[in-house]
Amino acid sequence: MPAELTILNGMADSDFDAALARHCQWGLKWLDLRDCLYGDTVGDLDAGKARRVRDAVDAAGLEVYCLSTTLLHDDLDKGEAHFRAAHLARIADMAAAVRILRPRFLRLLAARLDPAKAGGSAFATLERDYPWVVPLYREAVERAAGLGAAVTIENEARDCMLRTPADMVAFFAALDRPDLVGLTWDIQNQWTCGSFPAVEDYETLRPLIQYVHVKGGQYADPHSRALAWKSGLEEASWPVLDIVRRVVEDGVSPVICLNPSKGRLKPEYGYDYGAVTERDIAFLRRNIEGIV
Repeated sequence: MPAELTILNGMADSDFDAALARHCQWGLKWLDLRDCLYGDTVGDLDAGKARRVRDAVDAAGLEVYCLSTTLLHDDLDKGEAHFRAAHLARIADMAAAVRILRPRFLRLLAARLDPAKAGGSAFATLERDYPWVVPLYREAVERAAGLGAAVTIENEARDCMLRTPADMVAFFAALDRPDLVGLTWDIQNQWTCGSFPAVEDYETLRPLIQYVHVKGGQYADPHSRALAWKSGLEEASWPVLDIVRRVVEDGVSPVICLNPSKGRLKPEYGYDYGAVTERDIAFLRRNIEGIV
């Protein structure tokens, strides 16, 4: 089956109607909704606001693939009570948006863990110092799944509790809800946590992957391979084509989402960063058979 592309809606335009028009212009069928929704984020959408978004999506002939919430993206040192009040209790607030917008996925995020505390294994640190995290995520997944969309958890950038593929595998095994939740693998986010992406990482994570996020990035020093610069996918230092080609061939992510690259602006680039999204779409379609 072919793989289709999407982008975070705000990457097309901060004006939602203009963003929908650009999705159509670029041949994108699916929407990943996060923010810039007539001034709201997905977490702000009550029934009336969600209906306004739905009407605009229908008029454009598009469909919603994911509601990218920021739920659970918080500092673990704030403790279980904070996570329950500030995040777990808010999952029910997404009911109207899920019912009206009919997404394939509702995204939750991996929480933040101080890298100084993570040691050699972030998951081992969770088990030892934050034993409430896995049961809380299990409860969050069950509540979110009850709203009617499939649930996905994304590894976030930098201080993420899911730092490496080994952490991700261990965490999802401990969750033990394979019928309810899987992984949104943001490849560059893994890199920002210090683990340079490789095809072997994809092989490790393949049984968990539901959805893949891609963005460019370059290192300044090939010896350290730490992410330094923003870039498009064509100029990226990580093996974009090798990994994404496997994703498409295996059919693990029927829709692949482009994200904005992290890193610093590179003064000598000499090209318009504002056009990166369109160039990334063209690059993937041109170089990987099966991407439409």
